[in-house]
Amino acid sequence: MGELRKRGRIWWFRYYRNGRRFEESSHSEHKGDASRLMKQREGDIAKGVPINAAIGRLRFEDAAAAVAQDYAMNGRDTTKDVTRRIRMHLQPFFGGRRMSAISTAEITAYVVTRQAAGAANASVNRELSIMKRAFTLAVQAGKLVTRPHVPMLEERNTRRGFFEPEQFAAVCGHLPAALRPVAAFAYLTGWRVRSEVLPLEWRSVDWRAREVRLDAGATKNDEGRSYPLTAALEVLLKAQLADHDARKKAGTIVPFVFHRNGRKIKNFRHAWETAREKAGVPGRLLHDFRRTAVRNLELSGVPRAAAMHMVGHKTESIYRRYAIVDATSLRDAAARIDAAAGTISGTIGAGSQAPPAKQSA
Repeated sequence: MGELRKRGRIWWFRYYRNGRRFEESSHSEHKGDASRLMKQREGDIAKGVPINAAIGRLRFEDAAAAVAQDYAMNGRDTTKDVTRRIRMHLQPFFGGRRMSAISTAEITAYVVTRQAAGAANASVNRELSIMKRAFTLAVQAGKLVTRPHVPMLEERNTRRGFFEPEQFAAVCGHLPAALRPVAAFAYLTGWRVRSEVLPLEWRSVDWRAREVRLDAGATKNDEGRSYPLTAALEVLLKAQLADHDARKKAGTIVPFVFHRNGRKIKNFRHAWETAREKAGVPGRLLHDFRRTAVRNLELSGVPRAAAMHMVGHKTESIYRRYAIVDATSLRDAAARIDAAAGTISGTIGAGSQAPPAKQSA
């Protein structure tokens, strides 16, 4: 049977294997952590699993490297961003520390330091997510027994941009010809430009079923998705198909629906920033296409379940963040109220006068 004992503020535990006594530190001030680790040791002994006496000695550098490797292995688009955040912010603060010694209080101190340096809550949360993942991977690998609570900050998402038709037309007018269909597709569907629109291939366009499909694994939530061919979307894709067929006759097969001189478009940040400046809408983002598409679906009366599938929102709570009521929607609501005024018994119609007030005695 194992034994627990406390040395200073840290709990230690003893266990026996083949008649020999072993003693280890749990690196924790909580008795329960030591008890769980001791039971894990005893379970490993019973199974004949080699004992990992280095548990709890994992340092931040190794834990952070495991996170970067995990992102790269799973092909995450944010791998470079994660590596940069580790190098610039997390490493200077937690470097050289044992993960078992990093407590919630230490993480809170990090947050305070970053906020004092002017970092936004959203940026700090991205860094805290890396810490959470580092602890999770360490526990899964048996290198830590427990993990501390990592408090996340409240984010106030003030970006509520929409594209009105005239604004969209103005921006498109200043984009290079090869990029206008990309912007039009994103405006109509609300699909993510970098990860879903630019990589789109002709094999994903089903003319017989009249829909465009994304395979499972090609989307952010790893779920397949389809979007029906509306009239506007069909016109757009047929124009792209005509270009595809012309190139095919010339001996060049381009698998991508959208391309630049036959090559895949990887990024067009500079062209986008220039176009929006010239169009007089410098604050507009590519991501505003998603908000615009959701708003247009809501105004069109598309059932929410269908709209969520079309745009690619897995949960209704996320969808509601994009289904923002804007001034145009409110004016449309007011027009509907005015049009219906007087049709309900007792309602004061437009242009009618309110009943006179009672005269005092």
